[in-house]
Amino acid sequence: MGVRSTWYGERVVNTRSSLSELKLTPAEGHPPVQWRISDAPVPYATALAAMDERVAAIAAGTAPEQVWLLEHRPLYTAGTSAKPEELIDARFPVHQTGRGGQFTYHGPGQRVAYVMLDLSRRKPDVRAFVVTLEEWIIRTLGAFNVRGERRDDRIGVWVHRPDKGDGYEDKIAAIGIRVRKWVTLHGIALNVEPDLSHFSGIVPCGVSEQRYGVTSLADLGLPVSVAEVDMAMRREFEALLGSTETF
Repeated sequence: MGVRSTWYGERVVNTRSSLSELKLTPAEGHPPVQWRISDAPVPYATALAAMDERVAAIAAGTAPEQVWLLEHRPLYTAGTSAKPEELIDARFPVHQTGRGGQFTYHGPGQRVAYVMLDLSRRKPDVRAFVVTLEEWIIRTLGAFNVRGERRDDRIGVWVHRPDKGDGYEDKIAAIGIRVRKWVTLHGIALNVEPDLSHFSGIVPCGVSEQRYGVTSLADLGLPVSVAEVDMAMRREFEALLGSTETF
């Protein structure tokens, strides 16, 4: 029986599970995943429409899976668990969306990856998919000598910030997905060099405690280009989720 619609908005898996059990590499003979990169910022509504169309085609068996890397102009998105009071200052357009989670910021310098995979042809396990996305981010960060970590009580990928104080941590990547007929929508957002002040208009992902903030590779002192991040993301994606071909 397929999944009509579900989403990720909290920790949903035991992180001590073996990653070998969580890998979602496809069966032999499965076509490569299309790897698409948009150089110019993509309007959010345009991206949603394109993603909906592709997911429907994947579910119908008429189009291959796809990972779409892009940037948006500054905006806020409200997930299915967003609370009105967590929108502090609507300084940018606010979009309601069907992904899981709460409020998130997207903007230049942030690498958004929309991941459209058919779990029914891989492993119909949403929890395993989420942990694989986390591992994808963690391995990508590791390529730049950054240690990203999961947290059982907070979504996304986090880094320790002892320079800010004892127990301080910052989020460097957000995750929010939806699944329709076992095909995934939305995905991840990794902070490469965004304007971190833009996050001040929201309570990012509902985490308001002072010792938990937001960071980026640039904020950590790593002047890494988006192109370098893209290369690392593709390499680590293929290790976890199978081969890709340029779209």
